[in-house]
Amino acid sequence: MDHLAYLDAGSGSLIVQAVVGGAAGVAVAGKLYWRRLVARFRKQPTDRNRPA
Repeated sequence: MDHLAYLDAGSGSLIVQAVVGGAAGVAVAGKLYWRRLVARFRKQPTDRNRPA
């Protein structure tokens, strides 16, 4: 049994947009969570170290 499939230019464009948009979303989410993770391990300034 043969199955024939046809993807026109619009379908291919939609697939490419979905992949690129998903990658951009993952990159933005990763950047936000990376900042939160790094902020937990940063050295917090104490009151004694602040200039008067």
